[in-house]
Amino acid sequence: MADNKLTEKSHFATLTKRWAAYLGSRSIDDFAEFTMHLNNLGSYFGELRLPGLTRLCEGLENAAVAKLDATHPLPDKDLTALQRQIDTLEAALASVGQPESKASPHSLTRRRTDPSDQIDHWIAPRGVCIFSAPGSEEIAENISRQLSFIGFDVFQNDWAVPNEPEGRTNLAVIFLPPTSGLTDAGLDFICAMRERFRVSQLLYVGGPQDMSAMISLMRNGIDVTFPEGEPLSSLIMQVIDLVEDSEKPNYRVLVVEDSKVASAAIQRTLREHGVDTLAVTDPANLLTEIKGFNPDLVLMDMQMPQFDGVEATRVLRQIREHKSLPIVYLSAEMDIGKQMDALRLGGDQFLTKPFNPIVLSAVVKTKIERYRMMLRSTQTDGLTGLLNHTASKSHLDKLFTSSIDTNELAVVMIDIDHFKAINDVHGHPVGDLVIRGLAWLLKGKLRANDLIGRYGGEEFIIALPGANPQRAAEVIEDIRVAFATLPHLADDSTIFATFSAGIASLPGYDDATALTRAADRALLEAKRDGRNRVVSVIG
Repeated sequence: MADNKLTEKSHFATLTKRWAAYLGSRSIDDFAEFTMHLNNLGSYFGELRLPGLTRLCEGLENAAVAKLDATHPLPDKDLTALQRQIDTLEAALASVGQPESKASPHSLTRRRTDPSDQIDHWIAPRGVCIFSAPGSEEIAENISRQLSFIGFDVFQNDWAVPNEPEGRTNLAVIFLPPTSGLTDAGLDFICAMRERFRVSQLLYVGGPQDMSAMISLMRNGIDVTFPEGEPLSSLIMQVIDLVEDSEKPNYRVLVVEDSKVASAAIQRTLREHGVDTLAVTDPANLLTEIKGFNPDLVLMDMQMPQFDGVEATRVLRQIREHKSLPIVYLSAEMDIGKQMDALRLGGDQFLTKPFNPIVLSAVVKTKIERYRMMLRSTQTDGLTGLLNHTASKSHLDKLFTSSIDTNELAVVMIDIDHFKAINDVHGHPVGDLVIRGLAWLLKGKLRANDLIGRYGGEEFIIALPGANPQRAAEVIEDIRVAFATLPHLADDSTIFATFSAGIASLPGYDDATALTRAADRALLEAKRDGRNRVVSVIG
């Protein structure tokens, strides 16, 4: 977090410089630059999983965008209001504390995907604060135990009594309200905690699945409500997902525009917002270019030679892999009837030229993020949130191809020992809990660019790019030891489980399938040798 904090401050310093430039010139151009950087800063905080800072930045951005079409220079009252929001954002950024240098004995810290130190660079755990009302102590203790074991620094408070130590940084604040329901005083308490924990995500557990109640919670500062009956595993996964130091691939947009001048302007705007683009000025080349570029979104002009954008969209919608690809029209076409036809025949949204760069960026990023979420939902296992069998194999093929030059890739097959006995004795719900516990440990321990998948049943697959055989064995052995000490609640008792693992590493294998089979053979050897052990083979 220390490195990110420096980067956050440098980003904010750039923002204040652009604000100072506007205060000096009072020109609309400088104000537009300031607003565009706000958009970039909000996206940056979002990528770092800093929900409070993201929220504050978005609020400031919305206020600035509302003034883009106003007469400039802005009156003093508007400048004062914007300055107040900038000061609030700066204070919130300053409140993000440094992580502690030491973790608890069972802390499982998460490795950063730093290319200069891809295996050994670690990140300290983040704080979680819990407010529990009378009657929810057992739930609070269960949440605390699970989160603490996978690397979170959890502090429990009684309801409406914030007494945590100074200097803590909480990634998430969890509210376990009274069973009798939330009163006005309870809402006031949440509102006060929203102000106190400005950079944290506020999670409310056990509320009614009611539109009015959930909106009321949102208005008072709650980010996510888990309605009554929602399994606690959903809450745990939400917190884990917040700290994933994932390096998302850049957004990719294919710009289909016959005018080179217009195409260059669009590309420049998107590039300033961190979006990779490829221009197609001849729509006849669309199918060839889209196959090679693999975009997240197509930005389509309506009026082009040979055939128009609607016809091009109808062709794309006939190809299976492009049926769900977002297509946004960006055109000077003002005829509402033609715009409606464009949407009816396959488009997702219509923007008109000349375009507002902030709106264009916001639409593109929102559409792409929702598209990627949809893709993730088809590629993940419902119980664990890990990649499913098919997605794991596909991702491993890509990792194998990218690792050919370095010859550093380890594949691990993991199987929970005596899992059938766990199901037979304690029941399938406890078996599911054991599977989720291992999944959470893997997500907490491994890097964001490591492949972690549920291969089927109680079997998992892992791929560690850039890892040599010795380091891969050390990492998996560390996880094996940790899992053996992880308690799982079974009715009124606590049980423990172990796993066996087989590792195969490059070089010596022709493809990902051969590497996986070798890891599977090593796993069988580990089980034959007595289970609860790691066996490695080298091709």
